[in-house]
Amino acid sequence: MLESSRHMPSTAIRQRAEQKFIPVLLDAIRVDSILSFDLYINANGNLVLYRSADLPFTDRTRQKLLENRVDRLYITSEAKAQYQRYIEANLPQILKDEAVSEEKKAQILYETSSNLVQEVWNNPTYGENIQRAKDLVTNNMEYLLKGRDSFLNLMTLSSFDYHTYTHSVNVCTFSLALAQQMGFRDEQFLHELGVGSLMHDIGKSRISTRIINKRAALSPIEFEIMKKHPKWGVEILSETDQIASASYYPVLQHHERGDRSGYPNGLSLDEMHIYSKIVAIADSFDAMTTERVYQHAMDSFPALKAMFINPTLFDNELLKAFAELMGPTGLADR
Repeated sequence: MLESSRHMPSTAIRQRAEQKFIPVLLDAIRVDSILSFDLYINANGNLVLYRSADLPFTDRTRQKLLENRVDRLYITSEAKAQYQRYIEANLPQILKDEAVSEEKKAQILYETSSNLVQEVWNNPTYGENIQRAKDLVTNNMEYLLKGRDSFLNLMTLSSFDYHTYTHSVNVCTFSLALAQQMGFRDEQFLHELGVGSLMHDIGKSRISTRIINKRAALSPIEFEIMKKHPKWGVEILSETDQIASASYYPVLQHHERGDRSGYPNGLSLDEMHIYSKIVAIADSFDAMTTERVYQHAMDSFPALKAMFINPTLFDNELLKAFAELMGPTGLADR
């Protein structure tokens, strides 16, 4: 039986049961760190306090949990922000830790990215949030540079249902992987692309949640409002003055199409930045392959086929590379 850091009366346990808890992986908690949040364990169906915030998390603590086959702990929903900051600070060490499986590294990275995007959306002009996003892109970039297995691990975790936050993370992952498939290895190129792709939909933070979460196709008026989000995204990021100028291109141009049918400026492919061409493919593919109330998700290869039907919409060389990326040898030996 695992020992709790302090005993709690039964009434307190019942009160804890009424709280909302969030599961966290044991591998996300670093040895010899002092946490800013309490840790709970599941003991016979009840979540009880195991380690309070003022106690160090030692190797002995970790080993005792592993001996009892505990690989998942819990935090209260109120501690989510503190836990998020903790994970972001320790993410480079987690991703380099050989004791952590690649699958769990991917899970921690994906969940951390999705939670941060949500924070950015809630306060998009807060410069510190943008800086945190830039740091997170660096972690995503370095993880994906490991090769095909890392990409597949993240794809396994990608949400099948459409959510704004996970969509942004998926598009960032697809964009960075496509750039690598094309042979781009320059860190500045990948980082600028990664930031632009992660932030590509930030302008939607100005749009009513009634429109964003509408359980049906948008009306013509609602669609005209939605079409403003690329320019609004540039305005929001300009207020922070935190990202490279090239990272604005995919924010502004990810809905442009080669036949000039896109928005907001009706550009041709020759007029689009390379980052924008990459993100346009990643954004379209993820939108087509995730489930929405008014639109069923397509499987990967029917979605790719649909993207190839009109050869003028997307950059042909990039689209072929994306199809290779999604095939059995994507990112192999790269």
